[in-house]
Amino acid sequence: MSFTLKFVLALALGLAAAVIIAPFAAAAVASAGFHFPFPRIFDRTVMVTLLVALLCFARPLRLVELLREGFARPRVNLVRVGAGLLLALVAVGALFGIAAYIGSSHSIPLREIAVRASSFVLAAIVIAIIEEGFFRAFLLAGMERDFGSGGAVLISSAIYAMAHVVRSPARYYLIGIHPGAGMRDLAESAVRLAHPIAAFPELLGLFLLSVVLGEAFLLSRTVYFSIGMHAGFVLGAKSWPAIAHSGMRVPRWLAGWGPVPLIGAPAAWAMALALMLLLPTLMGRRPAPAQTRNAITR
Repeated sequence: MSFTLKFVLALALGLAAAVIIAPFAAAAVASAGFHFPFPRIFDRTVMVTLLVALLCFARPLRLVELLREGFARPRVNLVRVGAGLLLALVAVGALFGIAAYIGSSHSIPLREIAVRASSFVLAAIVIAIIEEGFFRAFLLAGMERDFGSGGAVLISSAIYAMAHVVRSPARYYLIGIHPGAGMRDLAESAVRLAHPIAAFPELLGLFLLSVVLGEAFLLSRTVYFSIGMHAGFVLGAKSWPAIAHSGMRVPRWLAGWGPVPLIGAPAAWAMALALMLLLPTLMGRRPAPAQTRNAITR
């Protein structure tokens, strides 16, 4: 059985377990005196059950081996985290600069941007490490044997985009045990994919962002450069509301659409495409095939 089929099986089992467990978890949380909306409880349950499913399939999926290769030689590669972070901040800073130039009637809220960015530093680092470990070191590298480097980047990026877009549109609370609530929430979470036009800007932005991160992974054969870039992009996205709330008149092609507007903006798509073209030059190397990487890391 291929890596992809094993992963799909683990994913299906993890989701099925979450659908069953989440309503009882919600009842337990409520009885303990906490008041959380069910979609949040369901999301956290999915994370736990998927982790357990992946651990159960760890050996056939080569989970430990792939993560060890992706996070290889941390002391040597640590400088790449800073390089990736700097590149992402420069790219995002260019978008902020364009917004400042267009909305010149208002001064750019530098203080608010700095405050928002500083408050998300830790979260950006944690998100970058977890998501690059999963989507690049594990999923992309694992799929290389099935689809080659290019196909693995495209498929893993599609999964990355859908995983970030699929979410429950409702915020509701459960009283008592409702066994069907998990299935209902899963169906409502996927409803945005049934309306691709509305979700298109965010989906495309996330897909292109993931392709950039995937290319950085293939060029370096470790996750460190992509971790730095990912953290920088998170900081930029979390800081962008300072522009939106400042009264600056920013056109839609720059402001974007969706829950994370900057990601869903044509300007951000162009930035991602530019980074794709520049990365090989900036990183000074070409992607090596997976077989070469395996030989080097061993």
